[in-house]
Amino acid sequence: MLLFYRRRSGERTPWSFDVAFHTTLDIRNRQVQYMGNPYMVIRAFSKELKKGSADLLILAQLEDRERHGYEIGRLIEQRSQGALSYHIASLYPTLYRLEDEGFVEGRWVEESGKRRRRYYKLTREGRKRLASERSVWQNFFLALDRIAGLKQS
Repeated sequence: MLLFYRRRSGERTPWSFDVAFHTTLDIRNRQVQYMGNPYMVIRAFSKELKKGSADLLILAQLEDRERHGYEIGRLIEQRSQGALSYHIASLYPTLYRLEDEGFVEGRWVEESGKRRRRYYKLTREGRKRLASERSVWQNFFLALDRIAGLKQS
């Protein structure tokens, strides 16, 4: 999470600023005061949402046909109209994990004059996982709507 901090001594770091919120945490028997700006929290929260939704987003891109990693990342950004974008290198650990768990299957494809690419496709277990992820997120959004009055546009 992107948070600015100041040590207990009161020493300000070059990136410190007027505090919008703060909390004192005990980290390894040292008290550290964390402070941040509400805008920083929103960005950090978005990062956490992206991490939490990566499985759903990746599996959904593989629902219709197999794709390579770069194409998956590009489609997520394109279909979200730029609201979600992943650095392509950050998608690969998730793809490898999904492959290890049996939700996707990868294969290397070599085409003449092009770099070799690893294409991924959903397995039967991956389709079940996608349906489960969709259900979880649907229920989560319905609960948010009931609590916060969110409307889908």
